[in-house]
Amino acid sequence: MTETPSSEVTADLASFVAALGPEAVPDEALRTAERAILDTVGVTLAGADAEAGAIASAAVTADDGPGETTVLGRDERLPLSDAVFANATAGHALDFDDVALAAMDGHPSVPMVAPLLAVGEREGASGRDLLTAFVAGFETQNYLSRPISPGHYEGGWHATSTIGLFGAAAAVANLLGLSAERTANALSIAASMPAGLKRNFGTTTKPIHAGQAARSGTTAALLAAEGATADSTAIDGERGFFDLYRGDGEPDLEALPDLGERWAIREDGIDVKKYPCCYYTHAAIYAAIRLAEEHDLAADGIDAVRVTASQGAADALAHDDPETGLEAKFSMPYLIGSAIARRTVGLSAFETTNIDEPAVQTVRERVSLSVDDEMPYDSNAARVAVTTRDGETYERTQERPPGTHDDPLSVEELHEKFRMCADFAPGSVAIDDALAALDNLRSVEDVGSLLESL
Repeated sequence: MTETPSSEVTADLASFVAALGPEAVPDEALRTAERAILDTVGVTLAGADAEAGAIASAAVTADDGPGETTVLGRDERLPLSDAVFANATAGHALDFDDVALAAMDGHPSVPMVAPLLAVGEREGASGRDLLTAFVAGFETQNYLSRPISPGHYEGGWHATSTIGLFGAAAAVANLLGLSAERTANALSIAASMPAGLKRNFGTTTKPIHAGQAARSGTTAALLAAEGATADSTAIDGERGFFDLYRGDGEPDLEALPDLGERWAIREDGIDVKKYPCCYYTHAAIYAAIRLAEEHDLAADGIDAVRVTASQGAADALAHDDPETGLEAKFSMPYLIGSAIARRTVGLSAFETTNIDEPAVQTVRERVSLSVDDEMPYDSNAARVAVTTRDGETYERTQERPPGTHDDPLSVEELHEKFRMCADFAPGSVAIDDALAALDNLRSVEDVGSLLESL
């Protein structure tokens, strides 16, 4: 079958992905990828026992016996496509996975790590192979998101799903060693698959978006590997991906970065979450905890808490009075209540039995969120002003959440997060072995040996 030539946009991207080898990736980029995969595996282990993770695994569990691919943290195996779906859904189930906001407005790692582990296990890939493929997928997400951001996200699309699937397709294409022509077809096939609505935030469907993106991107690459073709202008042509998913503005092709010259993973980086909830709340949570600690604030002494944030935050945070753990992850009042009353926002904060804790609710009822129109739409900055019953007001402005690329979590904090997450896994996990391998993934000779510990 004749392979369809690609448009210039797709051809440039496909050539970059197909040609990218470990020797071309800057060491700093490899280390960022290493940290991202470690973190994503950790949150996947914890998410395997979360509602969405358990639902996804149950929905695809085969009746005719186990498959060939490891399901993280569950002591079971599934067919490759089903394992990819279950693992990626679990990875986003707790909203604890990393983010990249410079262009993507989404979670870059979770749609890629599950496919890379699954295909890597099947192919006997090395850790360095996985890291290179991860970088290829990350650069792809950055490349394709820039012409349509932030209009794409503002228009209601969940970029983790709609952009993430291209990252998955590119990462798997690189791992399989597809030619530039077949990689172009993989990307163009993927252009027929994007979906994921922000309207479903706060439900189990949001993490399912990640599972869907991972599986669709993997499928696109596997189809291209077998010779499937797609229209050469499916991404940038009339009524192609850019045209249909752009939001209100015109696609800005001038925003396309120079592939291989400016590395997005090194310059813009990946932000690792400190709290398992919507990233738009993290700066406010951190500020509230600091204020509570510095001024010894008690829940019953709070008169009002005023949080000021961006319009993007207001759009994402739709649950002022949450009834479930998933809704609570998108509730600024609840999260600030937890931050002040508990001095922490951890995984247990989203267990149903903890949502109505009296001290938290006392603060929650006094929290208001307003929008600063001078902030960029997708800003993660926040101002928190706490007024006590005795008339004192304490205020803190937090420009960036903790754990950003330029102010990362320490190795100790990253490892502590992994251990906490692994403890929540429903199956057996050799935590020390897994952590040691993931922390030096570039030295792992066969991904299959790593997965035995997970």
